[in-house]
Amino acid sequence: MILAGKKAAYITLGCKLNFSETSTIKHSLEEAGVTTVGEKDGADIFVINTCSVTDMAEHKGRQLIRKIIHHNPQACIVVVGCYAQLRAREILQIEGVDLVLSAADKFKVRHYLERYDEPATDDPHSCDIFKLSAFDLAYSFGDRTRSFLKIQDGCDYFCTYCTIPFARGKSRSATIPQVLQAARDIASKGIREVILTGVNTGDFGRETGETFYRLLQALEEVSEIERFRISSIEPNLLTEDIIAFIASSKRFMPHFHIPLQSGSNEVLRLMKRRYNRELFAEKVSLIRNLCPDAFIGVDVIAGMRGETDDYFEDACRFIETLDISRLHVFPYSERKGTKALDIPGSVPPQEKHRRVNALIRLSDRKLNAFHKRFEGQVRPVLFEDNNSRGYICGFTDNYIRIGLPYDKTLANRIIPVPLTPDIMREE
Repeated sequence: MILAGKKAAYITLGCKLNFSETSTIKHSLEEAGVTTVGEKDGADIFVINTCSVTDMAEHKGRQLIRKIIHHNPQACIVVVGCYAQLRAREILQIEGVDLVLSAADKFKVRHYLERYDEPATDDPHSCDIFKLSAFDLAYSFGDRTRSFLKIQDGCDYFCTYCTIPFARGKSRSATIPQVLQAARDIASKGIREVILTGVNTGDFGRETGETFYRLLQALEEVSEIERFRISSIEPNLLTEDIIAFIASSKRFMPHFHIPLQSGSNEVLRLMKRRYNRELFAEKVSLIRNLCPDAFIGVDVIAGMRGETDDYFEDACRFIETLDISRLHVFPYSERKGTKALDIPGSVPPQEKHRRVNALIRLSDRKLNAFHKRFEGQVRPVLFEDNNSRGYICGFTDNYIRIGLPYDKTLANRIIPVPLTPDIMREE
């Protein structure tokens, strides 16, 4: 296929990591002369980056692929991402799909499109994920004033409910010099904030002899970037040194995203998580002592197999005691091939739904209380370059989302803003 002059649209499902990877694929095609267009602008090529974190994510992926094919029957459809790695044959059975690329080949979209009309000499649809050792650094740009920078991939933890190790392979990282160069490249594009992303971000550098803490120290010296954030970090890898560093940093924002998954020690053991709730509470307390204004987002899963009514109520009571800012609530999803399927005690869908809603209500209370703490304060806000229903939005240093009447002159600027209830919004 001759790529020069073609038009391509890109659709990303799932996590921030996927956004960084889609952006890298996009720019590799742009270098070949492909023009980026919107989903409804007559694209010749669609690249769909999929998610497989839950059964619902896969279902949405299938629906989206079929919708794109229906509305664009002449387009070349390329599917990459976690769903593509785990369920390649299933996706290939969807009439109209042209390419499904494995985790080893997803950054070779340009290569396979250029050779699309040639006889196939290899199988790009699947790979032995646990033999995958290469790390592909990726970052997003061109879409917003923030960039997601992928510094790590894969995970060695094998929690019982999770398919991510099977979709992304073993833990592997960029090197510190590679990350520093990428940060400077991002800065040269006018981007002011970088979010460090990965599957298990705190595991950075384990195979290279470097450490995540050392990376943070090195990035602090990259004066071209005004703001850094950490997308997520496991509580057992969030050390006192890291917390103290962020508390004193000029560039790393007071913002933590820490997966808890359950407030019950019994359920944490069923999940095979590498910490207990007491350690989690210690980390939250340490953050509040050293960095009192920090936003603390917490992931939780409702309805895990083996989660009894008593375990759930106990978990809610524990989470209620935590001085956190918000919960990100996910219903447990049964995933083929995971050890959780061997755990007795499936939670009925209606009960799972009730538990999700209970945690969402708890989250709303936490977020409202967090917002109220900062009413009347003036905090710096980096505004993004988009018009959201007549508002221009951005985030304070401590991750409070702000919306003001749209004013394009604010885009990509850091402005001190007095915080009032009417401008503080949910993300």
